[in-house]
Amino acid sequence: MRVLVIGKGGREHSIVWRLHQSQSVWKIFCAPGNPGINQIAEPVPIAPGDFPALIDFVRANKVDLTIVGPDDPLGAGIVDEFEHAGLKIFGPRRAAAQLETSKSFAKTIMREAGVATADFEVFDDAKKARAYADSKGGRIVVKADGLALGKGVTVCRAIETAHRAIAEAMESKKFGAAGNRVVIEELLTGEELSFFALSDGERAIALGAAQDHKPIFDHDKGPNTGGMGAYTPVPQFGPAIEERIMREVVNPTLAAMKARGIPYRGVLFAGLMIDGDRINVIEFNARFGDPESEPLMMRFEGDLAQTLLAAAEGNLAGTTVRLSPRSSVVVVMSSGGYPGEYRKGLAIHGIEKIEGSAPSDVKVRWAMNRIRVKVFHAGTALKDGTLVTDGGRVLAVTAMAPDLKTAVAAAYEAAEMIEFEGRHFRRDIARRALSRMRATSGSV
Repeated sequence: MRVLVIGKGGREHSIVWRLHQSQSVWKIFCAPGNPGINQIAEPVPIAPGDFPALIDFVRANKVDLTIVGPDDPLGAGIVDEFEHAGLKIFGPRRAAAQLETSKSFAKTIMREAGVATADFEVFDDAKKARAYADSKGGRIVVKADGLALGKGVTVCRAIETAHRAIAEAMESKKFGAAGNRVVIEELLTGEELSFFALSDGERAIALGAAQDHKPIFDHDKGPNTGGMGAYTPVPQFGPAIEERIMREVVNPTLAAMKARGIPYRGVLFAGLMIDGDRINVIEFNARFGDPESEPLMMRFEGDLAQTLLAAAEGNLAGTTVRLSPRSSVVVVMSSGGYPGEYRKGLAIHGIEKIEGSAPSDVKVRWAMNRIRVKVFHAGTALKDGTLVTDGGRVLAVTAMAPDLKTAVAAAYEAAEMIEFEGRHFRRDIARRALSRMRATSGSV
């Protein structure tokens, strides 16, 4: 099979890495790719939004399946264009991708499907939005209605914060057109969970769950980011919760979409808040998560290309997903200043200590303890032969081990081996799970 992956981040690197291990895949292209991806896939210098050029490339190179990584092409209708051209592509059509591209649309679908979610109101007028925030005492969540690279959500616990979030989205246009309309929700309490399911338009199968860490600083302080780390599986939310999520969230949502004449094919990413027995949907995304994809792809067992092709062809019947029972953790290394302004072009050193061919004591120790470490490139570039920073989130250092504590330790050990000016990473990924395990067993 010849496969094209669209995108250039850590999510796409992890997908390409897993496809590289698929027995059915003998050629991988990536548009546009990055220095890490380009080691195992042929880079294609075509922008993800240039649909005509991508279609021409797929035809000329006899690509059997295209896999879309980022949200923007999905929201712009890349799947519609490819299907119209008679080409196989994994992802939802533009109308179905509204579950991510329009939070107000997603909320409407949830109401129709009877899926539990926070009470909400939608505003096109900043003055009315502020009045509503005042009526709630400022304890709300303000969300830009459109796509905002995972940064368009502000959790507010005071009126001043709520007013500032509304002004930034609607008046200062911090998120561009995505903030012309805002969704204001009640502030839910509990613990977040990212859940993934594959759908072929008729049926769905669970792909797994992970727990993301959105704020930039430890202990969930500071502004939200695209994600600073994640781990899977999530020990506090086992198979029983996953079965409930499929029954109470995924299947009703897909049924509501089908009833509207908008069948959903692709991966459905449900961002959830779990508080005791209550499961509420925070939001839906129409693609693999980032950084959740990195540890999930580490745990995925089987032929990813054949699995995604079955979904794209509407034929998931009989398909099963197998995940390793081992734990996987990703620690995201970001540029100084992210998610605000940051510098690019800073030299990166140390990855060769982790992935180079030279033997070392740490590599031997990892191997003896059944630890696998992989550095996925999220925002990197080559400048005169030197690897440099080229984004806010630069690297996704991922480890898989027999248990969560060992995986966390290995991911941080690897992250400490990598240097670039201004590097930043959270040092408390999986803290909640490890603390809970200590309380249960007395030690980890």
